[in-house]
Amino acid sequence: MNKIVGGTETPYEGGLFTLEIKVPERYPFEPPKMRFLTPIYHPNIDNSGRICHDALKLPPKGAWRPSLNISTVLSSIQLLMAEPNPDDPLMADISSEFKYNKQLFTEKARKWTQEHAVQKNMGVEEGNKENTPGHKASSRKREAFTAHLEAEGPQRKPLCSLHLAC
Repeated sequence: MNKIVGGTETPYEGGLFTLEIKVPERYPFEPPKMRFLTPIYHPNIDNSGRICHDALKLPPKGAWRPSLNISTVLSSIQLLMAEPNPDDPLMADISSEFKYNKQLFTEKARKWTQEHAVQKNMGVEEGNKENTPGHKASSRKREAFTAHLEAEGPQRKPLCSLHLAC
């Protein structure tokens, strides 16, 4: 697991976002699998934390190459947080909001950051969190978050299924 700090002057400022990173056997010839464990309001990141980013996909659709490393990809994800790509979204409604009502998008993203990325991560120690109350609370929060989104109806559904690239 790794963490990304929300950039200054972004809606994610002050947030600490946890990511799960899985390194495949064929790494570096295959990109790492990454997903946000911390809920985030972003057009390129879906309800399950999947990230739509070229650096996480193989060519021809993606830009992964063996010369890239995990640190570089994490930096590019932090840049994506600061500069979303609404033209290649996973979340259509958030993308539309970002394009046509940026003030509302910014307010919601800040609110989610405060609710999920600031309070949740306060006081969490490094190390194995899987058996800690914080990790269990995080899992429960993600489940509650997903249930909340499902209750909001189809407008909150991601554009792609879990098995397809964005």
